[in-house]
Formats: sequence, structure tokens, C-alpha cells
Amino acid sequence: MGSRCAGVLLPVFSLPGSYGIGTIGQEARGFIDRLAAAGQRIWQILPLCPPGYGASPYSSHSTNAGNPWFIDLNSLVAKNWLAPHEIESLDWGDVPNRVNYAKVEQSSRKVLHLACARAGKWVESPDFVAFHEANPWVTDYALFMALKTHFGGVSWLEWPQEFRNRQPEALERARRELAKEIEFHLFSQWVFESQWEDLHQYASSQGIQILGDIPIYVSLDSVDTWVNPELFQLGADKLPSNVAGVPPDGFSATGQIWGNPLYDWPAHRREDFAWWKERLRVQLRRVDLLRVDHFRGLESYFAVPTGAKTAGAGHWEPGPGLEFFQAMEAELGDLPLVLEDLGYMTEEVRQLREATGKPGIQLIQFAFDSREPANYWPYEMPRNAVVYTGTHDNDTLRGWFDSLSSADQELARVYCAAQDTALADLPRCFLTLAMTSVADTCIIPVADYLGLGSEGRINTPSVANGNWEWKLDETTLGAIPWTFIDQLTRISGRYSE
Repeated sequence: MGSRCAGVLLPVFSLPGSYGIGTIGQEARGFIDRLAAAGQRIWQILPLCPPGYGASPYSSHSTNAGNPWFIDLNSLVAKNWLAPHEIESLDWGDVPNRVNYAKVEQSSRKVLHLACARAGKWVESPDFVAFHEANPWVTDYALFMALKTHFGGVSWLEWPQEFRNRQPEALERARRELAKEIEFHLFSQWVFESQWEDLHQYASSQGIQILGDIPIYVSLDSVDTWVNPELFQLGADKLPSNVAGVPPDGFSATGQIWGNPLYDWPAHRREDFAWWKERLRVQLRRVDLLRVDHFRGLESYFAVPTGAKTAGAGHWEPGPGLEFFQAMEAELGDLPLVLEDLGYMTEEVRQLREATGKPGIQLIQFAFDSREPANYWPYEMPRNAVVYTGTHDNDTLRGWFDSLSSADQELARVYCAAQDTALADLPRCFLTLAMTSVADTCIIPVADYLGLGSEGRINTPSVANGNWEWKLDETTLGAIPWTFIDQLTRISGRYSE
């Protein structure tokens, strides 16, 4: 990732916005401007795909699609595809610092349908034709989403047999009968991609690199499994016998059952990992750097029998290992990846990370948490690493410290020479610890710069509701301590001119 630098973690949906959710319009450009002015080099986001069940971007109906709710509606007003009152008259939610996904989805669909109908002969435009040619996956995606709407939103596994099994005659009939809905999804993806490309170029012009995120697994209810069932461990009935998860550890006595279908790695090898190559190619067009979620699953993955009550019933299976990375780079060149290597670590996983030469992740919170068996002491961090105070899956610094045992709290205070520091001021001690570490890259969640408690947490694993909702409002946006961020970045030798 180059020389010593710093960045900030803020999901797109957490940007401030007038219409219920952060967008890739002026609010995003304003945030990029502030990052650049404070000497930051990286803006880390979460997956850009449409959220699936539980509003999670890690459980999407498509690995390649962009989230149409991120579309900047004001730019569509400027094109005369929408009128301001048509947007303002809709219900986008009434809590400024939380995303109401049900209302955002309902209102977004209404206005985007209007825009699609008013955009003229957009299907024939050179811009759309070029987008469609560069993104062949969008054809299956648009059909899948149109069918999903037609069948009331149920999983494709519950569709009539002819559609579940993709019988050509049935799909051709659907293309005719659902043409308007298919066009809507094509339009939404085209507009998203166009706006995102403009934003990405703007970030580059300001010296800001965007660090994206690619979930290792896909959702069972996704266009990916519908179109490519042979690439997953699915039976003749298209149902998985085992699903993804993680074993019990110090944070969860029963482990976690994620429920995602597992890859049929021999099938991927037979096609020289073509599906994965295309997936990475799509993502790397959108971002400068890419975080690989649950990297350890490429060394070996945890398989939990379908229907098991806890992950304790699972077992380990070998993944593709270094062969995977060699195949990717043979076609795509040197990959600017960050490997998320948190969780259940083994010597084999460490060796694989080192063999790739890619940076892993260090977490300040884990250094002082006796439930974490791995070694995350700041003085032992490698240079080739990205250090965080916490990630989207962790509590904020304030919330985390409150949850520690008294012994762990005392250890953390002593390490930071903060025995007499007020609780409200403690986050800055840990921020300084992360920023002054030897790790080449340091990324801080915005909520930690704000000193927020658990109300600023993005996701709590294994909790179904209330995740992926936190966003900046006008008050918290104005409270971001940009002067402190600038100063801390300078004194830690991470300032980017």
C-alpha cells in the first residue's frame, strides 16, 4: 500500500443525506474534500452491493451489482428526470442518525421508476451500451430481480420449478412479460455505475484512494447461486448440505452460523477460477484497494451441517490456498488487496498471508481483551499491516472499553499511561496508540474520532436487527474533529500532501 499513511472508515450509507441514507453525491464529495484537507489518503467503505436480509451488505442478492439507494437523486433532478417535490413528498424515515431501510427502499423505487420513465431512449445511448458491454453480469441480475419482484420477494428456491431451474422457454417468456421491471433494474445499475465512476475519479483528483470490501461468501438467495449452482456445494435440490460459519471462541461459546453456501473449489479450479476473476475485475474497477473479508476461509473454511443448532457441529475443510492468489494475479496483475485475517488464526493462515505479500489487519481493541488469544500488542505489529482501533464488526472504542472486565480496563489504562484520564477522553489515547504504531497504514472509524458510545456501532455479529443503520446527521457531521485528525496525522508521520 506504499508509504506510511492514514485513512477513515465510513460506509456510504453512513454519510449525511436528506433522503434517509448516504448517497454518492455532494455529501460524498464534501467528505472527500475534508479527508484530503486533513492529510488522509484512504476512504474505506463497506461493500457497495445492494443489502440483503437484515440490511447486510455482506448478504446481497448480487456480488457485482451496486446499491441503487446510493444514487444521488439531486443529479437526476438536474437532468429533469425528477422534480424536487416528487422526492421531498415521500417518507424517507424520521430519525436523522438511523437508516430506515424499509422506507428508503420504498421511496427510492418510486422515484427511480419515475426517472427511468422520463430518461428518454437511454437504452440506445452510447453510455448505456458501453456500460452493458463492460458488465455482462447485469443481464442476469436484472432478470433475477424482476422475477424476485414478480414472485413477491421470496427466495429463488421457492419459485416455480421452471424458473428455479432456469428453463430457457420460461426465461424468454419472463423477459417479454417483465420487460419494464427488467429495464428498471438495468437503468438503476447504469445510473449507479455512472455516478460512482464520477465520484471515484473525483476522489483520485483529490489524492484520496477508496478502499472497498469484498465479502468472501455470497447469499444463498442470490443471482450468483441461481445462475451458477455448480460452483457451490448444493445438492440436486439446489439446497446446501453444509453452510458457512465460524467455530466457538472467546467471544461466542456456540460460534456463529452464517448460513451462506460454500464454494465447490474443485469446480472453480476446473474453470481456472473464472467466476472469481470476473468478480475481482468488477470490484477493482470501482476502487483503488480491496479488503478481502474472512481471508482465512481461502486457506481452510468452517463447514456447518445445514440445520445444526450451533456452529459446534462444524468442521474444517481445505480451501484453495496460494493457488487462488496465483491464478488471480496471473490474469489481473498485482492485486492491491488487504487481507482480513482476524478471528480463528493458525500458523497455516499466517503462512498463506505472508506468501501473498499482502498486508493483514491489526486491531487495537484485541490487544487489551483477554478473550482474544492472538497477539495484537502494538509493539509487535508488523509494518506490512493495516491497524484499526476497531472495524465495522466491533463496538466503538467507548462501547468496547465499557464492556471490558475491570482487569482488562486497568491493563489498557496502564499501557496508555491513562490511569487518571477521564472516560470521555480515553478514545483519544487509543487513537494515538494506533496512529503512532509502526503499521504502514492506520484507518480509524469516524465514530471513534467522534468518541461515540455503542450508539455509533455499525454491526453486531449474530444480532439480527438494528445493524447497518448508523449514519451521520448534521450534529455529528459538524462534530468531527478535523483539526485533531490533521494534527494527529502529522505528528504520527502519516500526513499525505
